Order: sequence, then structure tokens, then C-alpha cells
Amino acid sequence: MAVFGRRRKSKAGQASTFEEVREQIFGARAAGTAPAPTPEHPHVWGAVMEMTYPNGTASLVALSDGTTSLYTSTGGGVIGGGSHAGVVEATHGFLSCVEEHLGLLAPEEDTPLPGEGRVRVHALTPSGRLAGEAGEDELGHDRHELSPVFHAAHRVITALRLIEEQANPPSS
Repeated sequence: MAVFGRRRKSKAGQASTFEEVREQIFGARAAGTAPAPTPEHPHVWGAVMEMTYPNGTASLVALSDGTTSLYTSTGGGVIGGGSHAGVVEATHGFLSCVEEHLGLLAPEEDTPLPGEGRVRVHALTPSGRLAGEAGEDELGHDRHELSPVFHAAHRVITALRLIEEQANPPSS
């Protein structure tokens, strides 16, 4: 796993890298580079959960081939999480939860970022993208029907953070 964001980039460089990653993920199906659905996840080949805060946006990417990463619009994040068992287990749980909740998501043409304090879940399916959006507070306090998806995604984020902490212990 690689941790990035330790180097400072210009604001324009951070934004372009973040946008490039989003374009690659959301354009994978059209480009023919999307992983195939698996027997465990036959209706989704991936999921993305995006959360916007006052200082930027974080995008969790989880794909059926095990690719699991967390990207931020400020230039930080964690890539390569899919090589760790705990992350893989959490990723499969997230994808399963997204698949169970597909009926709550609507088709989307564009991939807008959520507004501040909002969370947008994108399901990447063989037939196209589906998405749903809600307030982070609603989701976090189980007041929205997509709350289970939100919590499953946060289990992936926690697994990624644990791996990052092990790779980069705080100095004393």
C-alpha cells in the first residue's frame, strides 16, 4: 500500500490529480477497463462514496477486483489497500451492502460532488452508474435508508487508516 499526500502540490495540481482519478473510475465502464462483477457481487463492479467537508472532498473507491483506495481533493489519501486482508474483508462488506441497497439509488449521468456536509454514494454496475445522496448527520445517526451503506464504507475507511497507522507510526 502506498500513502500519498506527504508532498505538497499546488492547489491546481491537487485538483487535477483528484479529478483525473474520478474520471478514470467513473469512465472505466465506457473505456472497457472496469473489473467484472464477481460471484459475490454480481450486480456491482464497484462503489464510490464521496464526502465533502469545508476543506475538501474525500472519495472512497472500492472495486470488485480488490482495488481499495481513499483519495482527497487536497492531495492526500491511501492507495493499495486491497493487498491487506482487513481492508479486503471490509471492502467486500461495503460492496455487498451497496448491492443490497441498489433499489434506493437512481441512475446518474453526471458525477457531481456532494455539497458540504453531504455524502454521495455511487454504485458502479455493468449497466451504468446509480447514485444516492444524503446528509452526513442523517446517515451517521441512522436516520436515512442508506445509513447501512454509509457505515459499511466507514468500516473500509477505518481498515485503511489502521493500515496507514501501522505503516507510519507517530514519532515520539
